Amino acid sequence: MGITKVKVVSFSVLSFMVLLSWALPAGAHPTRAAGATVNVIAGKPSEYHFTLSVKSVKTGTVTFKLTNSGTVPHDLKLCSSPKGGHATTCTGHATPLISPGATATLTVTFKTAGTYEYLCTFPGHAALGMTGDLKVT
Repeated sequence: MGITKVKVVSFSVLSFMVLLSWALPAGAHPTRAAGATVNVIAGKPSEYHFTLSVKSVKTGTVTFKLTNSGTVPHDLKLCSSPKGGHATTCTGHATPLISPGATATLTVTFKTAGTYEYLCTFPGHAALGMTGDLKVT
């Protein structure tokens, strides 16, 4: 599989880890690039459409922030296979189904470059065009 789901660390634990890291000697601080964030709007410019802030990301950890700007529930599912196309179903990781005006996040790690499909899994939405491809380099 090309995607690995990453668990979210709670804010209080994360804050503790950041504070603890400052106690390390200067040479002990690891250098790591921050993961990318992709903003995703569901339901705009039309109800059965996604708008992504970027169409391409690098391999590694990526957080997708989904906002439902439509009038019906939507979710975002990323397919695990980097084969591309426009699926109406696939194996992968998804946000919960969210109501209009709500937001959700999905953090995944792309280990393999390729073209990954994304779609809304609400019955009928993908067939109405709520799909797309994300390029991972």
